[in-house]
Amino acid sequence: MSESTTTVRTPGASATPKNPWPALWALVIGFFMILVDTTIVSVANPAIKAALDPSTGNLDNVVWVTSAYLLTYAVPLLVTGRLGDRFGPKNIYLIGLAIFTIASLACGLSGSLEMLIAARAAQGLGAALMTPQTMAVITRTFPAERRGAAMGLWGATAGVATLVGPLAGGLLVDGFGWEWIFFVNIPVGVIAFVLAWRLVPQLPTHPHRFDILGVVLSAVALFLIVFGLQEGDHYDWAPWVWGMIAAGVVVLAVFIWTQARTKSEPLVPLDLFRDRNFAISNLAIAAVGFTVTSMALPMAFFTQLARGLTPTESALLLIPMAVLSGVLAPFAGRILDRVDPRVLLVPGLSLMVIGLVGYVLLMNTDAPILLLLIPSAIIGVANAGMWGPLATTATRNLPPQQAGAGSGIYNTTRTIGSVIGSAAIAGVMQSRLEVNLPGAGGAASGDFGAGGGMPPAIAEGFSTAMGQSMLLPAAVIALGVVMVLFLRRPAHLARR
Repeated sequence: MSESTTTVRTPGASATPKNPWPALWALVIGFFMILVDTTIVSVANPAIKAALDPSTGNLDNVVWVTSAYLLTYAVPLLVTGRLGDRFGPKNIYLIGLAIFTIASLACGLSGSLEMLIAARAAQGLGAALMTPQTMAVITRTFPAERRGAAMGLWGATAGVATLVGPLAGGLLVDGFGWEWIFFVNIPVGVIAFVLAWRLVPQLPTHPHRFDILGVVLSAVALFLIVFGLQEGDHYDWAPWVWGMIAAGVVVLAVFIWTQARTKSEPLVPLDLFRDRNFAISNLAIAAVGFTVTSMALPMAFFTQLARGLTPTESALLLIPMAVLSGVLAPFAGRILDRVDPRVLLVPGLSLMVIGLVGYVLLMNTDAPILLLLIPSAIIGVANAGMWGPLATTATRNLPPQQAGAGSGIYNTTRTIGSVIGSAAIAGVMQSRLEVNLPGAGGAASGDFGAGGGMPPAIAEGFSTAMGQSMLLPAAVIALGVVMVLFLRRPAHLARR
C-alpha cells in the first residue's frame, strides 16, 4: 500500500476548530506534567534509596528509577507519533495520559525498588504516547502563519517544566516525602484528562500501513544506543558498552536504508528532511536537549557540595530562568509569526552561550551565591528564543497526514540529545575532577557528603572542575547557533 493522503473521518471527528486555543491549553497541562517528571526524580533519589534500597552501599540500583523512565519514553516516540496520525491524536493522548496517571499512583504506592522501577517504565510509555500528539494537534489546528504563538506556549511549557522539576522535587521531598512527587500527578492527570476529553477535537485520521520492519529496527537501534549511553559511565565504558552503542548505530543505519527503499509507507518519511528547516531544526533541538540536560548536573553538584546548599535552595537559583522563560516565550511566539526565525533563534542560542559562560566564571568558592541569579536570568531569556521558535520552524511545513510522524521525529532527536548530554557530561566531570583533584574523582558520586558541603581545600578544586565541565554544553549550543544560520525564510513571509 503506497502512502496515502486519504482522510478518514472518525465518529465525532470535526474540522479545524475556529478557536484552537482551549484545546492547546488542555494539552499543555498534561505535557507539562510529563516533562516535569523527567527531572523531578533526581532530587528524590537519595530519599528513595533510603526507603527502598537501604542495604546496598551504592546508587547503582536507584539510578534505574530514572533510566527505566527515559528508556520507555525515548524508544517508542517514532511509533507513537504515527499512532496519532492513524487513530487520532486525541485518542492516543488520552490513552497515554491514563497510563501515566495510573502509573504515578503505582509509583507512590511502591513498596519495593523493583515495583517502583516497573511503574516508572509504565510512566515512560504513557509519556511517549502523549508527547508527539501535543505538537501534532498544534500543527493540524493552527494555520502556518499563526502557529508561532501556539508553539511559543509549547516552548514555554517545555522550557519551564525542565526547570520546575528540581524545585518541585525539593519542596515535595522535604515537606511530604518522596512518594508525593508521584502522588501530585494524580489530581493533575485527572484534570488534564477531563479537559482534553472536552476541549480537544476529534481530528480526521489518515490511513497508514505500519512498517513492521521499521518499527522493530528503530526500537532495537534506539534501545541499544540509549541504554549504552545511559549506563556507560556506570560500567566504566567497558568494551561491551561500546559494542552495544556501535551495534545500535549499525542497526540505525540499516533502519535508515530500509526507510529509503520502502515502497509502501515508511515509519519515518525521509522526504521530510528535504525541507531544510525541518532538518536543521532537528539538529538544533538535539543540541538544545544536550545542553539543557548536561548543564544541570555540574550546577547541582557545585551548589550542593561545594557551596553547601540544600536541594531546595539550589533549585531556587533557577527561579529567574523559569519565570523569564515562561513569561517571554508566548511573546516570542507571536513575533515569530511575523519575522524570519533566525531573528529570534540566533540571539536566543547566543544568550544561552553567554549564560553558560557566566556560570563558568562564577563557579568558584569566592563568588557571592546570589550572583548566580544573573546567568540564570540570561538563560531564561534564551529559553524563550529557543524552544518555541525551533518547534515552530520544524513543523511549519508539515502536511497534516505527517504531523504525527514529524512530531515523533522531532521529539526523538530532542530526547536522544538529552541522553547523549547526560552521558557526556558525566565523563567530562570525571576527567576534570581527576585533573583538579587528583585521586578524588569519587567526589562526583557525592563521596564528600551532600548537604554538608566539603572541606575548603577540596571545594576550590571541585568548583573549578564543575565550572570547566560547563564549557561542554556551552560549546554544543554554540554549534547550534551556527546551525540555525542556515535556516530559510518561511514561505508565508517570502510571499509578502
